[in-house]
Amino acid sequence: MTATIDELTNLQADHVVDARGTSCPGPILAAKKGIVDTPVGGLMEVLATDSGTLRDLPAWCTKVGHDFLGHIEVAGYYRLFIRRTK
Repeated sequence: MTATIDELTNLQADHVVDARGTSCPGPILAAKKGIVDTPVGGLMEVLATDSGTLRDLPAWCTKVGHDFLGHIEVAGYYRLFIRRTK
């Protein structure tokens, strides 16, 4: 499921992981650690500056079974949204 930019902009995350300033594999490692603090069915937002995260995070979600909802770019960084499914 991919949300629209308007939908993503208005989402309220249950947990926010700030991985800005780190490069691969930093954002993925931060997401792996952060997902445990997100309730099942809840929303985690990952903040990242590494453009590789736009490819790596959806792939990680597919591999482990979470829903990647999409991303938006704001003020020099990315906001990526994941729904925890298990």
